Amino acid sequence: MDILSARLKKIQPSQTLVISAKARAMKSKGQDVISLSAGEPDFDTPINIKNAGIAAIQSGQTKYTDVGGTPAVRQAVAQRLKADYNIDYQPEEIMVSSGGKQVIFNAMMASLNPGDEVIIPSPCWVSYPDIVTLAGGTPVIIPCKEEHAGFKLQPEQLSAAITSKTKWLILNSPCNPTGAVYSKEELQALCDVLMQYPNVWVLTDDIYSKLVYDGVVAPTVVQVEPRLKERTITMNGVSKAYSMTGWRIGYAAAPVEFIKAMIKLQGQSTTNPCSISQAATVEALTGSQDSVADMVATYQKRRNLVLDNLNGAPGLSCLKPMGAFYLFVSMKNCLGKTTSKGTKINSDQDFVTALLEEEGVATVHGAAFMMDGYFRISYATNTELLKEACLRIKHFCMNLS
Repeated sequence: MDILSARLKKIQPSQTLVISAKARAMKSKGQDVISLSAGEPDFDTPINIKNAGIAAIQSGQTKYTDVGGTPAVRQAVAQRLKADYNIDYQPEEIMVSSGGKQVIFNAMMASLNPGDEVIIPSPCWVSYPDIVTLAGGTPVIIPCKEEHAGFKLQPEQLSAAITSKTKWLILNSPCNPTGAVYSKEELQALCDVLMQYPNVWVLTDDIYSKLVYDGVVAPTVVQVEPRLKERTITMNGVSKAYSMTGWRIGYAAAPVEFIKAMIKLQGQSTTNPCSISQAATVEALTGSQDSVADMVATYQKRRNLVLDNLNGAPGLSCLKPMGAFYLFVSMKNCLGKTTSKGTKINSDQDFVTALLEEEGVATVHGAAFMMDGYFRISYATNTELLKEACLRIKHFCMNLS
């Protein structure tokens, strides 16, 4: 008897996690591997946040909390949304989950019926389509090419994709994997389309919103178009901006009834997120933001370093990303070539596999993000490793024939 469900067979393991696991396995065997595949800051969690977590343990904050988060953390989220976007949410319009991914999972599981469609601009984070599929919905992938203002969804594309079955648009800005950031004007143009379709909801994934460069800002949907507030989930978390990936805290702001629905679902899965992590999150959101500014300054220098190096590598080209900590690099001019060890490069997956096996640099192929012909590099690692990785990538490309 086959024990596995049909729904599980429809999804794939996260490709970023698969490649990161392969890189770790190679390292464990003594191989020299530089991993640029994981979307995880290399900075330690800031000391004030760690101290808040320690204080929570010492004061006995180690019990169950409300499923949707403590009153303190929900209030802190409301304050952060007001400070960052000047949008008003009450604590009852907010819930906290064990990571941003759980927020998205909760939203899709709580709302999708078989046949419901979810519009996902690509390139996109690897988990969106599979979460939609697991929830019984149908992902509708809209390719946003490099020439589309740097991989951004265009209003005419959105309008053409909406059908009577469309329930959601998932919008990620700054974007993983491209680093693209929608301006206020670009978001307004998309919101103008959405205003014509009152049954379509929006999930705006703002997890990288604080990681923006060159004076750019990353607005969010409700900030740009307040009339969409009653059908928007504003999602964010502390993993990227505060280097708290292991603390597992994401949060959502949405209409009260939908928040209640997601809390109902979470109450039958994980229940509350970690009590200690919630206490640390209060400090992250309400305490000093200096550490964020310091990380952003370092990321910008790293971005410039990798961008300058890789745009000089044979067969590679890359737009300058305005946010997140990724470069989405075109390797289309490497297709059809052969590596120095005899591997034929017929796809982006062939490219990243050979790069890992022959040069010891782990990246993620573009097809994992629903866009062939590219690969993603995370520059959330130290500068010396990035320099060495760039040398290896350039060496790999120079020896293609």
